[in-house]
Amino acid sequence: MNTAFSLADRHFTLVRYPAKHQHKSLQAWDSADELLIEHVETTLENDNNEQKILIFNDDFGALGCWFSHHNPHWVSDSYISTRSLHENVSANNLEGKVTELTSVAPLSDIDDSPTLVLIKVPRALALLEQQLIDLQSIVKPNTRIIAAGKVKSVTKSVLGLFENYLGPTKTSLAKKKSRLIFSEFTTQKHHVSPYPTVWTCNAKNGTSLTLSNNANVFSRQSLDIGARIMMPHMQVENTDKVIDLGCGNGVLGLNALALAPECEVTFVDESFMAIDSAKKNVETNFPEQLAQCSFVASNCLESLLDKVTPYTENTRSYSKVFCNPPFHQQNAITDHIAWQMFSDAKALLRTGGHLVVVGNRHLDYHIKLKRLFGGVKVLASDKKFVILVAAKR
Repeated sequence: MNTAFSLADRHFTLVRYPAKHQHKSLQAWDSADELLIEHVETTLENDNNEQKILIFNDDFGALGCWFSHHNPHWVSDSYISTRSLHENVSANNLEGKVTELTSVAPLSDIDDSPTLVLIKVPRALALLEQQLIDLQSIVKPNTRIIAAGKVKSVTKSVLGLFENYLGPTKTSLAKKKSRLIFSEFTTQKHHVSPYPTVWTCNAKNGTSLTLSNNANVFSRQSLDIGARIMMPHMQVENTDKVIDLGCGNGVLGLNALALAPECEVTFVDESFMAIDSAKKNVETNFPEQLAQCSFVASNCLESLLDKVTPYTENTRSYSKVFCNPPFHQQNAITDHIAWQMFSDAKALLRTGGHLVVVGNRHLDYHIKLKRLFGGVKVLASDKKFVILVAAKR
């Protein structure tokens, strides 16, 4: 992995967290970061006023590190991005303080209106929409609002959101396949957020589930096909300690609670919005079982593994892990997340425990699981998806 970031005679060492799992071709910044930094530094040269900077969706902390001397507020929905920021700020011994806010924290926590808002265009348009709605309550007409993204991500839909929620919007010319978005805050209308979206589905035993989905939750509009295939095949007992890994809105964990009301469920996701949605959905559907549930923001299962006592097998008390792994991180397609999920699950499961995985056939998860667990069984399949089960021996 390339870690040497140099721009405008400044030099940083930047990593994508977790560095040990990253492909050597990846790096912690992109041309959109560079274009945004160059533009801001050029315009700041003629601005002697102290800048109050607000940063959204900084993938791995490059923007937070660069502007740390301005003591920016930094907003992210990603646990991995937050950990990347921690690693990079620490590694570079930076001056100033970066104040972190998760995406579920209200922007009203910010003491004063920002003079400069920097946005990396996220993958999910719904997340961008929610952030622009939130911005309406704290920005002023003289606030400079600049976004950056790859050319392919700066679509008419993206520009339409800026126009609708903020005001007149224009773009820069493309440079290194990235471009900037400039928006003026002129709207007098404060919009009501359309999020969370709410819909219902049935658990395996017919229990009706009401699912609330924050803006950045995976498959927030309907039950995703992986969960739809997985749910009828889930086997859960009251004595089980279950992990819903990459939980999203928590539908697999909710299905487990419907099937076995006395089981314990830990919901794990790297999205703070997902964890918040999962908790609200347990409160709505199974309030009596809330005390049996835990909600953990984590990169795969590392936050749980940190609590395992070395060489003490009985601390590995989880009996089942249900997982529908993602195959991308930010805008990069990668299999390292699935590999780490499988490895972490094996490390955390008790002997005799099971990892149950659903995924597209072409991803060949059975090869990874066989290497890790020594064997794998097909629980169910169709033309596109397969459910695999691996037991810890």
